[in-house]
Amino acid sequence: MPANTNAYFTEESSVEVVTSRNGAAENERLAEVMNVIIRKLHEAVKEIEPTQEEWFKAIMFLTQTGHMCDEWRQEFILLSDVLGVSMLVDAINNRKPSGASESTVLGPFHVDGAPERELGANICLDQKGEPMLVRGRILDLDGAPIANAKIDVWQANDEGFYDVQQKGIQPDFNLRGVFRTNEKGEYWFRGVKPKYYPIPDDGPVGKLLGALGRHPYRPAHLHYIIEAEGFETLVTHIFDPDDPYIETDAVFGVKDSLMAKFELIEAPDRIAEAGFDTPYFEVVHDFVLSRA
Repeated sequence: MPANTNAYFTEESSVEVVTSRNGAAENERLAEVMNVIIRKLHEAVKEIEPTQEEWFKAIMFLTQTGHMCDEWRQEFILLSDVLGVSMLVDAINNRKPSGASESTVLGPFHVDGAPERELGANICLDQKGEPMLVRGRILDLDGAPIANAKIDVWQANDEGFYDVQQKGIQPDFNLRGVFRTNEKGEYWFRGVKPKYYPIPDDGPVGKLLGALGRHPYRPAHLHYIIEAEGFETLVTHIFDPDDPYIETDAVFGVKDSLMAKFELIEAPDRIAEAGFDTPYFEVVHDFVLSRA
C-alpha cells in the first residue's frame, strides 16, 4: 500500500500536517486554540525566514524570561503587557455598553485587605509629596447615583514607588484605601500627586524594550476597583493628561476616557475647606457602571 505523502511535513504543508495531529484532542477548545496558534506561528516563521541562530536566540529569550519568574515577579505577564496583549485580552473581556466607564489592566501592585476608611480620609500615611484631593461620583448608565459602592484605590508615591516596593521605607498600606459612596453616589479622599514610574526593566523584557528603542515608563495614574451590587466590577485607572509619558505608556493602558485633569488649587478658602495647609491638586472624575 503506497504511503500517504500528504501526511509528511514539508514547508508548504506544515500547518495542515501539524494541525491534523490534533484531531483526537479530548478538549475541543484546546485543539481550536492550538490550531490557531500553530497556523499563525508558522505563517510568521515563513514570512520572517529566521536563521537557525536567530531562532535559537528566540528560544533563549523565552528561557531567560521563564528564569525571571517567581512568586513575586511574572516576567511572562510583563512580556504580555509590553506587547499589548494584556490590554487586548482586557478589551475583549470587558466590552462595555456605550456610556460605561472603560477598564484597563489591574497592574502587579494591588494588595488585598487594604483598610476601609471614612470618606475624605488621607491615604498618604507618611505625609510626603504634593497633597491631592480626589473626588467624583459613581453612577449607572441612566445617570442615577449608586450608593454604597465599594471603591478600592491605590497609587504610587511622589517618587514613583508603591508601598510594597519600599518595605521599611513606606508604611504598610500607604496610599491605599477602601471607601464607600454616600447616598448621592459621591466619593472623595486625599492622597498625593503620583509620579510616572518604570516597569521592571532589569530582565529580558527590559532588554527587549531597549533593543526596540522603547522606554519602560508608565504615566502617572491612580488605580481603582469599583464594585456595587447588581453591577459589573470595574478595574480601571485615571491618568494625568499632562504626564510626559501619557502618549507612550509602556503597557498601552491609557484611554481617552480615563484622563482626569490634575488642577492646582491655590485659593486660601479652598485649601482650608479641603483640609490642607498648602496648595493642593484636585482631581474630579465620575465613573459609570454597567449592570451585571
